Amino acid sequence: MHAVLSAATEGGEASPSPVIPEWYDIIWSTVCFVIILVFFWKYVLPRVQKLLDERAEAIEGNIAKADEAQRKAEAALEEYTAQLADARTEAGRIRETAREDGKKIVAEAKDAATTEAARVTASAQAQIEAERQSALVSLRSEVGTLAIDLASGVIGESLSDDAKATAVVDRFLADLEASEAAAGGKK
Repeated sequence: MHAVLSAATEGGEASPSPVIPEWYDIIWSTVCFVIILVFFWKYVLPRVQKLLDERAEAIEGNIAKADEAQRKAEAALEEYTAQLADARTEAGRIRETAREDGKKIVAEAKDAATTEAARVTASAQAQIEAERQSALVSLRSEVGTLAIDLASGVIGESLSDDAKATAVVDRFLADLEASEAAAGGKK
């Protein structure tokens, strides 16, 4: 390259080099570059830096908000899990109480049914005994009347003496019961 430059100068005419600019072009280019550099350094770069800082703050704020929301969600999940565990425990306790109450109610109902059955049985037995006694008294009265009428017809005289008639009826019934007892014992 130096050879090209020296050959151009030797020929007598100095022709400008297309590769190397002139000094005044370099100076004016440097001045323009410095002006543009200062303009960018003073005005454009601070605005870009401010926008980047705001964006970084917004991103950090959103990350902080997301972290806070995640912490709240985790706290809510823990609270929900605790409430669910408490509800399950409470439901188990209520089921167990209901089972115990059911067993008590069934036992009380059985006791009440047994007591009622015993009362009804005793009442029925007392009623049967009362009806048997009533039937026995009625039967004695009718059998006594029939026996007196029959005995009056056989004897031919009236048995109107009540004490005598009652004694005859009682003796007749006692003999009748004795013969039934003897017949029942032989079986």
